[in-house]
Amino acid sequence: METPAPEPSLRLFYALTLPRDISTPLAETQSLLKGNWRAVRADQMHVTLAYLPAVPPERLGELRKLGADLTQNVSTLDVRLRGTGYFPNEGSPRVWFVKVEAEGLAELAANLREGIAALGLATDEQPFKAHITLARKKGPAPRVPPKTFDLGWQASSAVLARSILRKTGPLYQTESTFRFRAGAAEPEPPTPDAPDQPAEF
Repeated sequence: METPAPEPSLRLFYALTLPRDISTPLAETQSLLKGNWRAVRADQMHVTLAYLPAVPPERLGELRKLGADLTQNVSTLDVRLRGTGYFPNEGSPRVWFVKVEAEGLAELAANLREGIAALGLATDEQPFKAHITLARKKGPAPRVPPKTFDLGWQASSAVLARSILRKTGPLYQTESTFRFRAGAAEPEPPTPDAPDQPAEF
């Protein structure tokens, strides 16, 4: 009897999702892009708190519990958008983003990363810089002039999401939602969907 092939590892991340009244004007700004930039869909925009590039599927439950434990005492975050920027800032950039600020956001990200490390799982080890990716460069493309935004929202939850790679770009599937100040903060299961139609945000 052949040994079953192991399940592929999961690409997961904790994040804040954006309300429509924030993602819509950001998507409108993408009209300034020229050349080989690939814009991020409005419904896929988010603020990454911690990224885990390779998680064994059987560890997913531990990460759901970690998210619930670390967000149960978190207050609603007053998130504000600032100006746009690039990664890297020098030379040929790969990513165009908008900066994000919120009191308590860096602390939440640090606590999640510490919790992940305590579970013996790896993150991407990149320093936390709160931002929303607007576009990724796929070839020669000019920079967009700097933009600033007088926008913000009250973030009352975070999510644990899965990144599924597609030829057209990554697709994000919500695995659990964690409400801030929600008592025991039990993670909410994702909305049931057809097997090949993951619940997107």
